[in-house]
Amino acid sequence: MEQKGILLESGTNELEIVEFEVSNNKFGINVIKVKEIIQPIPVTFIPHAHPHVEGIVQLRGEVLPVVNMLKVLGIPSGEFSSQQKYIVAEFNKQKVVFHVDNVTQIHRISWDQIEKPSDMYQGGTSQVIGVIKQNNSMILLLDFEKIMVDINPDSGISMESVKKLGKRQRSEKKIVCAEDSPLLRKLLHDTMNEAGYVNLEFFENGRDAYDYLEGLLKSGKKIEEQVQLVITDIEMPQMDGHHLTKKIKSHPELGKLPVIIFSSLITDDLRHKGEEVGAEDQISKPEIAELIIKTDELIL
Repeated sequence: MEQKGILLESGTNELEIVEFEVSNNKFGINVIKVKEIIQPIPVTFIPHAHPHVEGIVQLRGEVLPVVNMLKVLGIPSGEFSSQQKYIVAEFNKQKVVFHVDNVTQIHRISWDQIEKPSDMYQGGTSQVIGVIKQNNSMILLLDFEKIMVDINPDSGISMESVKKLGKRQRSEKKIVCAEDSPLLRKLLHDTMNEAGYVNLEFFENGRDAYDYLEGLLKSGKKIEEQVQLVITDIEMPQMDGHHLTKKIKSHPELGKLPVIIFSSLITDDLRHKGEEVGAEDQISKPEIAELIIKTDELIL
């Protein structure tokens, strides 16, 4: 499956997901992350690897890790079905293979059809970032960035890269951040604070961030006096980052705000989507130092 031919128009608040199965449970991954789906190939065992990593494979000259989704999801003593597949994915500037039971179909849906998981069943360590109701069943959208950070913490946002920027002055400039992952919200909060940006307002989806910005206009003050920058992820329930950026940039008052898209989905193939909706810049996670340098340029 090649994903190039099914890319959606920018800013429509739609996405396409690849539905796959693990032990008769249905899960989804954004089609933008998927490079191809292949039959399993021989895996080379790696001594002392993370328990979720089966080993490595060679695919078109590249050596890629294979992640066992039965183990990631905590399904005890499970075995893969005869229809098992490898999902070859790319995000956060890394390629990885996810071993699943089967890949079934592709759905085109709107982000506002995706419900946020309840805290009651989600827990603090859940990999589920959204729930999609499909007829009499449900598809769970997984936080693949968290899955990879759990395996390799160095693949996430690193405070060390911020410290290398040197001693920083505190800034009271107001920044609105839209990010649905609790893990990444905390990492972004801590690293931006370390960089001197302490006046942050976080939202877990684009809709809440946009409603907040619109609400500020009622004060009578110019928006640029109240907020100096918006940082947004792309993948978020209710309203994604491209749609949020498009709505901000097409608004007569909010359009003055600079927007940086900070996402694991920033690749050469997809950069045009952020350009089409008017973002000032696009930075790939986990390049937090680049994000801070660009923030400095735009608001200091």
